[in-house]
Amino acid sequence: MLALTASPAQPPMPSKSSAPRRFGILCAGAGFPPFLPKEVENIKDPSARKLASRIERLPVTVSFSEGCIMSSCVRPLTKSKTSPVVLLHGFDSSCLEWRYTYPLLEEAGIEAWAVDILGWGFSDLERLPPCDVASKREHFYQLWKSYIKRPMILVGPSLGAAVAIDFAVYHPEAVEKLVLIDASVYAEGTGNLANLPRVAAYAGVYLLKSIPLRLYVNLLAFTDISFSTSLDWANVGRLHCLLPWWADAAVNFMISGGYNVRGQIEQVKQKTLIIWGEDDQIISNKLAVRLHCELPNAIIRQIPDCGHIPHVEKPNAVARLILEHAQEDCYKEIECVP
Repeated sequence: MLALTASPAQPPMPSKSSAPRRFGILCAGAGFPPFLPKEVENIKDPSARKLASRIERLPVTVSFSEGCIMSSCVRPLTKSKTSPVVLLHGFDSSCLEWRYTYPLLEEAGIEAWAVDILGWGFSDLERLPPCDVASKREHFYQLWKSYIKRPMILVGPSLGAAVAIDFAVYHPEAVEKLVLIDASVYAEGTGNLANLPRVAAYAGVYLLKSIPLRLYVNLLAFTDISFSTSLDWANVGRLHCLLPWWADAAVNFMISGGYNVRGQIEQVKQKTLIIWGEDDQIISNKLAVRLHCELPNAIIRQIPDCGHIPHVEKPNAVARLILEHAQEDCYKEIECVP
């Protein structure tokens, strides 16, 4: 396996000494969309604030809801002739995961979308549509069909990798290539949690948005961040949990059984890039090797000194790898020109 180091332009992770300087300048007068929870104003991270100001809702028509679902995403500012890159997020998260990597892809000329998966993120779910796997898949397909409209390079981190694999198998015409980051693809759905009584299920999901749990997850996910940075990132990560329908959507997903894509991995036909943080404390990199062996057409790249969420921890390295994967065939076509 080839290990990659971050490029010289890579901003350092905010350590105990560097965190105050990183958050010293806020985005003054950021115009946040009115549907975001008011607590967005408390977020200090300038990159999170900037990306949050660009979130919008697009109407998406699906078969399982009477009206359209106003679906949250960050749209590209310009169209590109190359394939669009569509960024999913991990379990119970939002497009704000991409606050550091998204701007780098845009600067490189990529047509990048950051899309919230149905049931998570900032979509309007007041009508409480089902949030099981089939509904998530149909919702994303209809969003793609209505707005993206071209075969895409689909990027899925953590559980988003399971979302990406499931989608690529069901809708291969929509996916040109895959990028899977620290992929959570070997869990058997939500397991025994699917059989919990509803009272216990609601108690469990409310724990998910608690600050102590989010701080603990940050401790596992990142290699070295200060407490002030971890607290701010916890507030970024749980912002969507403050929407009034979040708990109902989370319980609906939990009792539906969740994602179980083990049997779909060998059905993936698209060329796939696997990215893995070498120091991932949440999912063993042994599973990266297993995934590489089981995918029919895959390459794997590890990022040293990096944990479970490389697109937050090492955005320059991740952006560079996605860019190389996206442009690989273009380079081959150029090389073949006499």
